[in-house]
Amino acid sequence: MSKAVLVKTSELPETFQNVNSHNLYLYVKSYLAAQRANTARVKNRTEVRGGGKKPKAQKGSGGARWGSKRSPLFVGGGQVFGPTKRNYNLKVNKKQKALALSYALNAQAENGSLFVTDSVKVESGKTKDGLQVLNKLNQRDTLVVVDTIDEKTYLAFRNIKNCYMVEKQEVNAYIIAAYHSVLIEKSVLDSLTKEA
Repeated sequence: MSKAVLVKTSELPETFQNVNSHNLYLYVKSYLAAQRANTARVKNRTEVRGGGKKPKAQKGSGGARWGSKRSPLFVGGGQVFGPTKRNYNLKVNKKQKALALSYALNAQAENGSLFVTDSVKVESGKTKDGLQVLNKLNQRDTLVVVDTIDEKTYLAFRNIKNCYMVEKQEVNAYIIAAYHSVLIEKSVLDSLTKEA
């Protein structure tokens, strides 16, 4: 692997510095909402089993009028206003997604935690060699962004704690903002700055 160089904000396009942080907030909110399992669901009085017969006569008992034992008032009855399947997805425009990515990259550069290298390839495929690469950066955790993941490099990084490797097409504003540092290949950074 070639030497990693710290990227300064001045090396990124000037437009990246004028992006509002709210774009990142909206993107992260939408991203996390889309991750929700959306499986919480209850049965209302029409879906609960039983309750076909009127439990007691309409008049004569001196009590209230009951039409079904599956009313929400009874044990075993339906649930009122409980969660049902709903759509949590929040729409974010394409331009806003691009702005969020620009902001996330610029924030990493401002914090002195955006590193660029010509290639992240680890020919040996050994974890100790992958760890050596990350130790030179001296960061708490690192996102490694490569153009394409080859098998040997994947083997070198897969078992390292606080390290995650993604390909260019998987990169998004959330994942860049989530890590304390980013190690990115030069070709990938160039294409991301052109797209944004």
